Amino acid sequence: MTPPLKTLSAASMAVRTAIVLFIFVVVFTGLLAAAYQATEPAIGAAAAAEKMKLIGEVLPREFYDNDLLNDQRQLPANAGLGLDEPSTAYLGRKSGSASALIFEAVAADGYSGKIRLLLAVAADGRLLGVRVTQHKETPGLGDYIDPRKDKNKERPWITQFNDLSLATVSEREWAVRKDHGRFDSLAGATVTPRAVIKAVHKAMQYVAENRQQLFANPEVPVPPSASPGGSK
Repeated sequence: MTPPLKTLSAASMAVRTAIVLFIFVVVFTGLLAAAYQATEPAIGAAAAAEKMKLIGEVLPREFYDNDLLNDQRQLPANAGLGLDEPSTAYLGRKSGSASALIFEAVAADGYSGKIRLLLAVAADGRLLGVRVTQHKETPGLGDYIDPRKDKNKERPWITQFNDLSLATVSEREWAVRKDHGRFDSLAGATVTPRAVIKAVHKAMQYVAENRQQLFANPEVPVPPSASPGGSK
């Protein structure tokens, strides 16, 4: 018995619609893939530029002549750095020799939670620079740890760490002046700087305890384009 015309028409329409949707999905997916491939280099370059801009705030250019972003080493989770997950550190080299290490640390006891930091330490143990990369401290009160928010543009609070080392600053001095230390702080807003100072001190101790491993001088990484199997 021949099916009713309406049933055939409905079935044909359903098949046709499914085919059209399938073609649309295939074409749209292809366009997205092509767009991603076309923009991926620009996105990667922008991300690298942003990362280098932040690194440039803690590491003076004269300390390295290598490709920092290609000279990485993985650090395991460590309580001394306040990190409960592995992190990436970058090794600065000058004429092939290890000159500085750039790495992350976290102050877990900020007034409003964790404060993420980026530090650069020279091979001789000097602290070259510290920057806050993420925090939730109270605006206008504890956020002066970030030089972008610090009203003292000539000498931001965070620059007090520049050129310090465990050899030049005693254990007792790693504290705010209110606690008989050497670091300034704003009245009524000492919880935040206490957390940062404590985290920086612990990070410096971590570097000192692991110096030989952190500043080991393996072969300089070869960029992918220059490797034997890389593109020419």
